[in-house]
Amino acid sequence: MKHETLEKNATLLLIFSLLVVTIGGLVQIVPLFFLQNTIEKVDGMRPYSPLELAGRNIYVREGCYLCHSQMIRPFRDEVERYGHYSLAAESQFDHPFQWGSKRTGPDLARVGGKYSDEWHRQHLSNPRNVVPESIMPGYAFLADHELNTKNYAANLVAMNDTVNNGKGDMYTKDDIDNAEADMVAQATGENTDGLMKRYPKAVARNFDGDAKVTEMDALIAYLQVLGTLVDFSTFKADMSR
Repeated sequence: MKHETLEKNATLLLIFSLLVVTIGGLVQIVPLFFLQNTIEKVDGMRPYSPLELAGRNIYVREGCYLCHSQMIRPFRDEVERYGHYSLAAESQFDHPFQWGSKRTGPDLARVGGKYSDEWHRQHLSNPRNVVPESIMPGYAFLADHELNTKNYAANLVAMNDTVNNGKGDMYTKDDIDNAEADMVAQATGENTDGLMKRYPKAVARNFDGDAKVTEMDALIAYLQVLGTLVDFSTFKADMSR
């Protein structure tokens, strides 16, 4: 058979293998040069508020992404269990993104608003309190760690530095100047007018019942916003791309 000649000749096999890989690569890469943007604009998306960003940093620090993904694939079983499939736009402010490659626990892309703050507090303190079969470790210490809000504006500046070669406009000067006030407002539910103007749909309240702004507040605030910014009842995918 003809393919035997190719299989028995190492040089020919290498040449044709490279040819196939080259063609396949071009088919995937070339169309991207004709797209102005690979991420469609979606109404409602915004950068994380300072408290949500602090919670996300804690989420990454504690390795939560190792067991929980934040990407719902466009398959029927996933959509029926978790909700609308994930959009690229939902990860545009994640540096790095939290898609994940493994699920020991459920996907968290749409966990915002699914459970109460008290449920999250109990779950983070001792997961077996609400999910008896859980193998997740406890993070009760987060409630004892007060969050340093004084210099948090620097974190917003750092996020700007991650996009557009350091010329990013993820956060405005107004956002940066009010970072500390926004963190306190969101963690207490008081004086939230400026917060809501800068970060629509931010969940603002005392998340853990403590007067202090704690790491528990920040992590719960982050979890409660996941998947809540896009109104999927009105969302229509851009099919012209």
